[in-house]
Amino acid sequence: MRRVLQRQILPTDGDTDVISLYVDSQPVQLDLDKYEVGSNRNARAMNATAMRQAVGGEETVHPDQIESRTALRVPAGEKLSFGTYFNGFAASYWRRWTVVDKVRLTVDVEGPGASIVVYRSTANGRSQRVDTAAVGEEAKATFSFDLTLGPFVDGGWYWYDVLAGDTDAVVTSAEWSAEVDEDRAAAGTVDIAITTMNRPDFCARLLSQLGDDAALRGYLDSVMVMEQGKDKVVDSEYWPAAQASLGDLLTVHEQGNLGGSGGYARGQLESVRKGTATYTMMLDDDVVCEPESIVRAITFGDLARRPTIVGGHMFSLYARSRLHSYGEIVQPWTFWWQSAPGVFTDWDFSSRNLRSSRWLHKRIDVDYNGWFMCLVPRTTLEQIGLSLPLFLKWDDSEFGLRAKKAGIPTVSLPGAAVWHVPWTDKNDAVDWQAYFHQRNRFVAALLHSAYPKGGRMVRESRNHQIARLISMQYSTVEIRHQALLDVLEGPDHLHRVLPTRLAEINAIRKEFSDAQLQTDPDSFAEVKREKPPRKGRDGTEVPGRLSLLVRAGLQPLRQVKPPRKLSRTNPEAEVRAEDAKWYRLGTLDSAIVSMNDGASAALYRRDPETFRAQLAKTVEVHERLKREWPRLAREYREALPRITSPEAWEETLRPWRDG
Repeated sequence: MRRVLQRQILPTDGDTDVISLYVDSQPVQLDLDKYEVGSNRNARAMNATAMRQAVGGEETVHPDQIESRTALRVPAGEKLSFGTYFNGFAASYWRRWTVVDKVRLTVDVEGPGASIVVYRSTANGRSQRVDTAAVGEEAKATFSFDLTLGPFVDGGWYWYDVLAGDTDAVVTSAEWSAEVDEDRAAAGTVDIAITTMNRPDFCARLLSQLGDDAALRGYLDSVMVMEQGKDKVVDSEYWPAAQASLGDLLTVHEQGNLGGSGGYARGQLESVRKGTATYTMMLDDDVVCEPESIVRAITFGDLARRPTIVGGHMFSLYARSRLHSYGEIVQPWTFWWQSAPGVFTDWDFSSRNLRSSRWLHKRIDVDYNGWFMCLVPRTTLEQIGLSLPLFLKWDDSEFGLRAKKAGIPTVSLPGAAVWHVPWTDKNDAVDWQAYFHQRNRFVAALLHSAYPKGGRMVRESRNHQIARLISMQYSTVEIRHQALLDVLEGPDHLHRVLPTRLAEINAIRKEFSDAQLQTDPDSFAEVKREKPPRKGRDGTEVPGRLSLLVRAGLQPLRQVKPPRKLSRTNPEAEVRAEDAKWYRLGTLDSAIVSMNDGASAALYRRDPETFRAQLAKTVEVHERLKREWPRLAREYREALPRITSPEAWEETLRPWRDG
């Protein structure tokens, strides 16, 4: 039976920032291959810069050319390409992960003399013409192209361009479809789980997006909102419209603040116990969604060779043509999450289109997908368990690694995405979230690291603590210590402290001035210094490698010296968030430091006594962690099936499920 894999879509909200993700008027200017560039560091840096430069002229697509969700008008004599993020067909992903081996492209065109040209790319980004067809004197035509997925082992896309004749042409619709076995023809359904806290308007508007999309409606089994805040989504002015659009599909589960993992685990538990949906999708409450992305993820999951987690990509909510997250892995030696090899972050499609970006044509394989948009087969939850009770951070990456061990792959699917606040605009490395970053990363490593004692983790964590100490971030150091002490308690503490740990961590932080954020600039004393900076330098220069090594050796020694007297009453400098590096802050005895969100600042003050005490604790805790790693790894791995089971989560959630 024939099944639609992907249809042509267009934005209908008039936002010109996103048009380049759907249709492209720019030429092709492919960047250099890495083997042409070679291994010279300067040459690689110059090529990386050139890769991000704009390729085209002034040609643009006007919103008036978009006639409907699927129809686009091409002005007479002009050419437009659908080789874009949302309308190109990521052939290599379908070849690698699904049962599909050939596809059919069907295009409906109106306009005498209009022509369709079908292209494919190689994994190296080179374009090749595949087929072409033209409308004759008749007013409209339908063209079909049968295309093999055979030559897409390592990467490559299919797409089509449209050239108008002497009159305007309208591409009314286009679909990619495939012949599938009868047991694969029916579409799966999804339970969408949204965890929300004090974002009522954002969440309600997202719900309306889901309910108002006719193409998505038939795929929805339920939409569950896990309400964990004081500002309720049901009190939003947008709630009545959201409720009307979803009707009986929408339910709200109120519970205490159990973080993202507690919220998503509730959605997973309800989905498993209900047992009627094929998939559970984790979706953030503060995203703008392309609803077609959910349809595509479900279709891909339905046709996958084996049960597969299907995730979407993240575009920036503030610069909507910029791709922030494309594919992520956990680096095994350092056990840090990072972009997959070959991925460029913050990629601006309005400057550099898909057809000109060589790296985007290589298939990117991942370890996990963020739970800002992630589709998980319900059978996978039943097989490997629910989320770890981590509150937030590392729950999605740990789940991906756990699934991978069970033979369940994760695919971050091009053409499926949301718009979200990028990680770079948050303060989560120094605020209360630093506790969860530290604790949960070590928990995940104890569960999944293939290296004795976690590879480089313990040493790297110790070095980060020293860098925080040099930066006068004593509150961050203290809660990161507490994180490791909690890790040393063993796995049973995770469920026990889930409802209470955030308040306890915030109480610890309040004891330190670097955690006391102020929004009023007059909250701080006037900036003064006993001596001007050496040679008038402002300290914002980026030091070279040798200079960094020298500073790393000398800065800890400086921290035990008495601070300058004037620094006790007046901050010595104002430091922007982007310049708040250890080698900058380490030269000061006090400073007003702004936060990444641009809304507040804090007073940092150097304290030799605190430095000595926290440094001794840093050494002690990390040495203990290194000694006890084998025992801890065994305990956490043995406990994993138990603490992620529906039964364990039912007990933790009992106060709210029984209420």
